[in-house]
Amino acid sequence: MSAEQPIVIVGASLAGETAARKLRQEGYEGGIVLIGSETELPYERPPLSKEVLLGKKDTSTATLHDQDWYDEHNVTLRLGTTVTALDPANHTVTLDDGSQQPYSKLVIATGSRPRHLDVPGGDLDGIHYLRTVQDSQAVSAAFAKQQRVVVVGAGWIGLESAAAARSRGSEVTVVEPQSTALASVMGEQIGNMFADFHRQHGVEFRFGQGVEGFEGTGSVTGVRLAGGEVIPADVVIVGVGVVPNSELAAEAGIEVATPENGGGIVTGADLRTSAEDVYAAGDVVRWDHPFFGRSIRVEHWQNAKDSGSAVAKALVGQDVAQDAIPYFFTDQFDLGMEYVGDVPRGASYQVVLRGDPKSGAYFAFWLDDDRHVMAGMHVNNWDTIDAIRDLIRSGKQVDPERLADPAVDLSEV
Repeated sequence: MSAEQPIVIVGASLAGETAARKLRQEGYEGGIVLIGSETELPYERPPLSKEVLLGKKDTSTATLHDQDWYDEHNVTLRLGTTVTALDPANHTVTLDDGSQQPYSKLVIATGSRPRHLDVPGGDLDGIHYLRTVQDSQAVSAAFAKQQRVVVVGAGWIGLESAAAARSRGSEVTVVEPQSTALASVMGEQIGNMFADFHRQHGVEFRFGQGVEGFEGTGSVTGVRLAGGEVIPADVVIVGVGVVPNSELAAEAGIEVATPENGGGIVTGADLRTSAEDVYAAGDVVRWDHPFFGRSIRVEHWQNAKDSGSAVAKALVGQDVAQDAIPYFFTDQFDLGMEYVGDVPRGASYQVVLRGDPKSGAYFAFWLDDDRHVMAGMHVNNWDTIDAIRDLIRSGKQVDPERLADPAVDLSEV
């Protein structure tokens, strides 16, 4: 395929927009076509589950650029357009109007979608999933009415939604089949601490219980648990994880990880897929991480920016090894937290606390069996995340007692 054909980016997401912007910064002068199924200009998602749900900001503040920016940088936006097929052999993508768009190189930045609950009553009005601008607007409007809110899922989206609803005066109950909040990502000890923090703000929990169905006629009126209890609800927020949008790649014969292995489009450290001239970035990519020595897939904001930037460099011929340490942040009530690192599912670890959690400002670290720091977080201890990242990057063994001692500077642990 002639290099005169544009670089095509499928997914007008943060990862897709970052790739387009970085291409121009790296001096690429050819055509760029950015295709997205949503009609909104590319935006970032963190504000949707934070300031927007709290009623503090409008969804427009999440927009990355106005239309003029794309015009000035010669980026062709095709919004409200769905790619229905990829053809790596012929270097084309097929659009939902039947037309084909040729490419010289292709970036798949299709992101992920909320996992839906397949239970009776799941299509009732008042049941929401939080992903898009429209989702956030609808949920924020519901929270403004100070109704009875049930949140299904005590992960990050669930807890942020619960905090926003409670902050705006709603009665909030969180239902979670696992034993505590954030059990899969933080473990029981830290998960219990987050759950207790929410309880102090009036949030109720039902742990160890799944949802059997939703009740109501037309609109939801209750959430029926597996044990038979029905929790009254005017609004339901479901946050039970996401699914990577890797179907297009799989149908085109591009290697994709199985759901049992976490899913995602498989790439090397350079974000190149198994198909010639095809790359992936954002939530959808599972790449070989040079630092961790294993493949990982990350669903957070920072990864969209990091991988979008890295894939642009790869597209213009630079040697790329995407080795950014995953980063995540959350705001809930008066708690601000930043987390960096990666703890594999099923790994054994020791949690080391630094500082007194009751004070509202503390650290937590996850150490592997050889006393290496796999991940760390701070709560309300700002300007410390770089020091935590440096501990991970060092690859050195640490003394848990010194790590737990606030009198020992993190740079000296």
